Amino acid sequence: MNTMVKLGLLASSLMFAGAMHEENPPSLAPVVALDECDPVTFNAALGPDFCRNVALGADTKLSDLFAKAAAGTPDPGWDFEPDTLNIKQGTILNVFDQGGEPHTFTEVARFGGGFLPVLNAPGEETVPECAGGFSNVAVAKTRILQGSQRQITGLSRGEHLFECCIHPWMRVKVEVK
Repeated sequence: MNTMVKLGLLASSLMFAGAMHEENPPSLAPVVALDECDPVTFNAALGPDFCRNVALGADTKLSDLFAKAAAGTPDPGWDFEPDTLNIKQGTILNVFDQGGEPHTFTEVARFGGGFLPVLNAPGEETVPECAGGFSNVAVAKTRILQGSQRQITGLSRGEHLFECCIHPWMRVKVEVK
């Protein structure tokens, strides 16, 4: 997905966050989950309506997603934007899934592999926070479906790392001041 489209999606998220009104509201910091799943190949393999692509760029075929991950060169159209954030304590992370398929936004102690070994970089092990996939309630609670959002509150001062446990190259580093 090109930079202009990513910036447009991020700007629309910022406008949405600014439109929310309450007295002395906490600050909101938007994070957007993006992907370019190809509805034909994803839905054929994973079920009808699994991929609901709304992207404006080229679609990624399911086989290409696996091939790129196996080669250690994950598809750059599958990303969290921005990659890094510096926020004040008390700021709410507002994570929007504007991609075509589900993602997780899971806090991890260190970046690493997700729960689908076929999508992990060569030699990359599943991080403990992603182990068990959706059968692990802690992972399931971090899932964000297409078109939905999740808010992360109460982050302490310091560095926080978040990744998608399905597509582990989708990562965000948040520094809380």
